Amino acid sequence: MLPKAESCLKMAKINIVLYEPEIPQNTGNIARLCACTGASLYLVGKLGFSLSSKYTKRAGLDYWDSVDLHKIESMEELISANKDANFYYLTTKTKRKYTDVQFKDGDFIVFGPETRGLPDIYVKDKNALTIPMKEGQRSLNLSNSVAIVAYEVIRQNGL
Repeated sequence: MLPKAESCLKMAKINIVLYEPEIPQNTGNIARLCACTGASLYLVGKLGFSLSSKYTKRAGLDYWDSVDLHKIESMEELISANKDANFYYLTTKTKRKYTDVQFKDGDFIVFGPETRGLPDIYVKDKNALTIPMKEGQRSLNLSNSVAIVAYEVIRQNGL
């Protein structure tokens, strides 16, 4: 029998930021990932759904009580409250890969809305990162993208 996953995983302090998420099932899946990895989840700006939506609740199953969840009005508010932290912005509009960064405990990993991505101010930031994919494809699913980067942070900080 395998040991419980939590006993195998040295948890890095990860802050996952969803800027104006639109699809409740993605947010629920990401909340479940955050519960299982110990990551904090920040929902920033206007949400495209209600947190009480049955779809959001269903996707997060019974993990919602284990999520360190924060609802923030704006990115400016979040950045201002965490001036000494590193913020990384995931986008398809840069060539710098997420694997080119040495993530540290406490970094903020920011993902944009499913249909439009992050605003240009973040996409053009020196900390803009991408997940490589086959040319001609638009983007990966948001919850898959969060999982890919979250586990890279964990891998870098010791499994």
